[in-house]
Amino acid sequence: MFSPSSPVTGAAITGLTSPTYTLTSDTPVNSNSKAWAVTALGGTQTNVAVHAASKPFRLWASRPATIRVAPLPNAVTGVIPTVPRNVYSVGVDKGAIPVSGQANQLMRVRADWSIPTGVDTNEPEEIQAMTSLFCGAVWAQADGISQMCVNAVL
Repeated sequence: MFSPSSPVTGAAITGLTSPTYTLTSDTPVNSNSKAWAVTALGGTQTNVAVHAASKPFRLWASRPATIRVAPLPNAVTGVIPTVPRNVYSVGVDKGAIPVSGQANQLMRVRADWSIPTGVDTNEPEEIQAMTSLFCGAVWAQADGISQMCVNAVL
């Protein structure tokens, strides 16, 4: 179950000192998702705004509306037809002003886990390893990713 503890300790990013984010449950977009609004900031995050109706700052997660199952192999050939996927998503929405005096625009970061049906029961450790690598790499490279988005250097 995806349920972040509050406050969330943010990763080390240039310009932010010991960032933390206090979350409170928010209204999700549908019954297959959860959402949390950032209601308080910790550490030094000069000019960063908490969640507001006109300038959102929220963490969200979603699952498929209908969980699909693996198809049976063809009785004659033994071949499995096209395997459907279950897609799980986690993201952050943040409002920001692109030009002084203009309206907020929504920024979004989103990660999708597209899992072929059956892997969850046949090789769940492969999902765990994939997720571990992804989260570790993003955590370790948080400043690099942030700077890449600021200065367009990959």
